[in-house]
Amino acid sequence: MTAQVDRTAEAAGAAGAAGAAEAAGAGRAARAPGTVRRRVLVGAAALLMLTCGATIAHGAADGTDGAPAPDGGAHAAHSTGTGTGTGTGAGEAGPVGGASRSGGFYMRADGVFSPPGSFVPSDALTYDTALVPAAARIEITQYADRTSHRVGTRLRGLVPNRAYGMHVHTSPCAADPASAGPHYQHRASATADPVNEAWLDFRTDRNGNGEAEARHEWGFRDGGARSVIVHDAQGGAGKRVACFTVPFSS
Repeated sequence: MTAQVDRTAEAAGAAGAAGAAEAAGAGRAARAPGTVRRRVLVGAAALLMLTCGATIAHGAADGTDGAPAPDGGAHAAHSTGTGTGTGTGAGEAGPVGGASRSGGFYMRADGVFSPPGSFVPSDALTYDTALVPAAARIEITQYADRTSHRVGTRLRGLVPNRAYGMHVHTSPCAADPASAGPHYQHRASATADPVNEAWLDFRTDRNGNGEAEARHEWGFRDGGARSVIVHDAQGGAGKRVACFTVPFSS
């Protein structure tokens, strides 16, 4: 009886030792450099796939430098980094532009509003942070072909459910709101109207986002259109509450 108990205990001890050895071996295998490298490579591949997917989603266009097809939307791409164009503020992207496959011209510029004299300079200036808060965003697009000319805008982070006016102006923005000059006019006129001028009046949704588009058969004169002004009211006039310098093309 005693011998049987001893043999049973001996067998159990041997099994335990074998299990411990197997567990130790598995632990060493898990910590092996090859296994770690494989895990790093798999993680990097997954990150690359996610990055590529995001890039494709933000660059849908007609296949030529981000330019949209003539009958497509005016917002084909939305950069979020710092570009090499005129955009200089935090989170701004430089303008994107060029000829599209359809024979037209496409331009996009976006900016982040900040008050004049801010530590980080910006092409987008807010003169009234109650109506256009600092860090609100603006995007302007321009598309022109042989028969039409479109200017579009998208804004984010403004006052919710509010009407704003917006027009293309003749001069760049500066600390003085009047520096942007008058409305751009196709033909010189004493009156302001959306047929002879580029109006982009819009109303924000409950999230403070808005958009608009102006379409004409005429395009801008070379150097004649240099900015857009956001007004506190829709129509031909209103207080200038923000400005964005835009590299419009003729």
